[in-house]
Amino acid sequence: MKNLRILLLSGGMGKRLWPLSNSVRSKQFLKLLQREQGEYESMIQRVCRQLDDAGLLSSAYIITSESQVDMIYNQIDNDIPVICEPRQRGTFPSIALACAYLRSNDHISVNETICVLPVDSYVDPPFFEQLQSIPGILQKSQAELALIGAVPQFPSEQFGYIVPKPAQKEEMDYLTIDQFIEKPNSDTARMLIERNALWNCGVFGFSMNFMLDYLKNMGFPTSYSRLLKSYDHLPGISFDYQVAEKNSRSIVIPCTGQWKDLGSWEALSGQWASSILGKGSLSEDSRNTQIVNELSIPIHAISISNSIIAASPDGILVADKQKSNSIKQLAEIARPMCEEKRWGTYKVLDFTSTNEGMQSLTKLLKINPGENISYQTHQFRQETWTVIAGEGEFIIDGRLIFIKAGEVLQIPVGTRHAVKAITPLDIIEVQWGEKLMEEDINRIADSWKDIVKHSKKERERWSLSFAVQCARTIWKTCLKTMKTRFGRKKN
Repeated sequence: MKNLRILLLSGGMGKRLWPLSNSVRSKQFLKLLQREQGEYESMIQRVCRQLDDAGLLSSAYIITSESQVDMIYNQIDNDIPVICEPRQRGTFPSIALACAYLRSNDHISVNETICVLPVDSYVDPPFFEQLQSIPGILQKSQAELALIGAVPQFPSEQFGYIVPKPAQKEEMDYLTIDQFIEKPNSDTARMLIERNALWNCGVFGFSMNFMLDYLKNMGFPTSYSRLLKSYDHLPGISFDYQVAEKNSRSIVIPCTGQWKDLGSWEALSGQWASSILGKGSLSEDSRNTQIVNELSIPIHAISISNSIIAASPDGILVADKQKSNSIKQLAEIARPMCEEKRWGTYKVLDFTSTNEGMQSLTKLLKINPGENISYQTHQFRQETWTVIAGEGEFIIDGRLIFIKAGEVLQIPVGTRHAVKAITPLDIIEVQWGEKLMEEDINRIADSWKDIVKHSKKERERWSLSFAVQCARTIWKTCLKTMKTRFGRKKN
């Protein structure tokens, strides 16, 4: 749809769904939603599929942080543009930066409508029909900002509420807004529902011109390159607080389809077709209990009701469903033990430190067929790779070799290396050094085509260098021989 651009917000730390979610793998990446065909998909895969079905995916962009880019491309089509914010600072800075990007880089008209949608929205097809109606409703109402609100199913303390002005016509497809109430207690929520308040779905619609004028009035540049340099000076706050709650010309569109927030174990587990995902079992007298297990060992639960049992390499959670949100305050922000990358996945198997200050980290790398790890070096660690399954191509300091199961590869500190999977490739990686961190990567080239081209130039330089060295050696030998012979004749 040419007059509508959709910004999908992808961010968050994912604490409420620990241990499956962590600082990198937020809830929208968990493949826990079952499709009709039986396979599982994540929230981001689901919303992109729905946008595609509605003919809107070509108008969509994803806003995310650098740490989530690989995971996004691991799960969705590479054709969806990704706008990367330098740091996570709230939805207002990310939306402002994305709008500047659309205007400066894609030359979007100031009259086009921007629709902001959380990537983890759990909605049905009629919801996307409403998205397409936002430009027309904005024009008809002469409003500056449109939101979508869902009819509350119960008095929740987890959602924000949009309170419409009283005595409005029921046949209207939008309502003017009186006030916003953020996460009230249960008693206040009941009172708000009696006033026909709606749950705030986190969906915003406005014209490109509205956002550009807003930035200008705040004294910020509207060009993408300049705003990127000023990013840390933007208010690190939500779009709700910074814009929506202060705007006097805003409307809310009541949601006609299904809308659910799956941000808790209680809500998410309610969408599962099976009580057990992964290895495990439940006794017959265990009621309203679900197990989701990412570990290779089984979990058996006996006589446990109304509970969620979740296990991953990051930890294990056993909780009453209604109180499982308390994990948000308890979960530690630690190094993720598993992560999806553009090329596949890795899982941390072991981490140890010696008394001498050295560290050892063992990972299992699973590289998808046709995918590759970038051509890179490490400053602080050496690595040993053991191929345990599959076949691939390995480049080390410009040399290309074929690898298969059973081979061991040594990668000293500072050595240039890359690998591509021909078939599904499993590698045990052992890192060794004084400082082991994900940031210790100097990327030289990303695509395999560029890597091969780069390594070819390295071989050519090495061959030329070797030829020059050989010529120098031969010349020195000739000089030495000539001096010896002439010296003998002179004597």
